[in-house]
Order: sequence, then structure tokens, then C-alpha cells
Amino acid sequence: MRKFEVIQSYLDKDIKIPERATKYSAGYDLASAEDITINPGEIKLVPTGLKADMPEDEALFVYPRSSLGIKRRLTMSNNVGVVDKDYYNNAENEGHIMIPIYNFGTEVQVIKKGERIAQGIFQKYGLTDNDSAKKLRKGGFGSSN
Repeated sequence: MRKFEVIQSYLDKDIKIPERATKYSAGYDLASAEDITINPGEIKLVPTGLKADMPEDEALFVYPRSSLGIKRRLTMSNNVGVVDKDYYNNAENEGHIMIPIYNFGTEVQVIKKGERIAQGIFQKYGLTDNDSAKKLRKGGFGSSN
């Protein structure tokens, strides 16, 4: 099963489940769940109000929308986000997908609630023949060190 869900603390905030823009779009548009102000040189975690579940051999890769850098002088501070299967419903933050946005411009930028800032693409991944990872995630954002 592969799906997006609204996290509990955002159920009353009119969060839209991501959709693809066209029939052949690879990515699901991810939007800000709140108005966020980002000063020049600053990084802010932008909440989406969403979590994602996926099959065990997939991850959700989060990429910035191309217009973000060109039109707004904003980018994702981690370039690409990786949301693992075991991030979903973790005890720390329920698997809330947060997007770290960096303002590399010279003007204050305001991201409005509902503004699409990134796209999520579900991708399969492979394991090495001698993989031995057995540990399960215990926390949320950045918890696997």
C-alpha cells in the first residue's frame, strides 16, 4: 500500500492530500500547511501536515519544485529528502513530513499555506546481498543519525 495521510494534529487545518499535476507526472506536489516567513540566509522547516506510508522496498524522495529556486530564490537545504518506510507513524512526530527550506536570496520570502514547494516521488531501492540491518527507527526527523 502506498498513500499520504494527514497527521492527527493537522486534521482540522484543511490539508489537501497531494496529487500529481498531470497523467505522466512522477511527483506528488507537496504544499505548506502554514504561512512561513523565511529571512535571507535562514533555514526553516516547513510543515506539510502529512505522513506517507509505502511498501517495505520503497522510500519517498522529496525534491524541490523547479520554480522555487528560479522565481523565489529558495531551495531545500538538504537538496533531496528521503522519507523511509519506518518514519511513518513514529512515536516522536507521527511521521510528519517537514521540508527544510533555505532562503539564498536577499529578500524576506513568505510561503503561504497551500503553496506547493516540493514534490514527492515514491521510488524502489535495492539492498546488498550481505545487508544485515535489523534495527527499527525509534524517533522522528533525523533520528537515524
